Amino acid sequence: MIGSAPGSESGQETSNDTHVGPTLVSASTITGDEVCNLREEKLGKILDVMLDISEGEIRYAVLASGGFLGMGDRLFAIPWKALKHDKEHKRFLLDADPEWLKNAPGFPKDEWPNMADATWHSTVDSYYARDHAAG
Repeated sequence: MIGSAPGSESGQETSNDTHVGPTLVSASTITGDEVCNLREEKLGKILDVMLDISEGEIRYAVLASGGFLGMGDRLFAIPWKALKHDKEHKRFLLDADPEWLKNAPGFPKDEWPNMADATWHSTVDSYYARDHAAG
């Protein structure tokens, strides 16, 4: 495969690595993945991934939560660093109580905020920097 490191053609780590499975995936691979908290409560599903082009990193995972069959979902921009990948169950974990998440800065699916706005970014990041497991 062009541009692949030896031993990584399948997207699997080499035998010297501590992780099992792919560590480089397309955003569409995780779209639809479930997000649960540490008590196995379902919080929602990843709807999209927001990239910070200037920094060259993933900034947020957009979480759809609270709706039924896609209706009435409220969206939340979860800082990427707040999520932990659970490879075994093909999902992500967020150390957050469902009630705490309901009070997080969110938005309707047809009214996305300007995620490049410094004030919005600061509000979201400071919310997730607080103790969010206690509720």
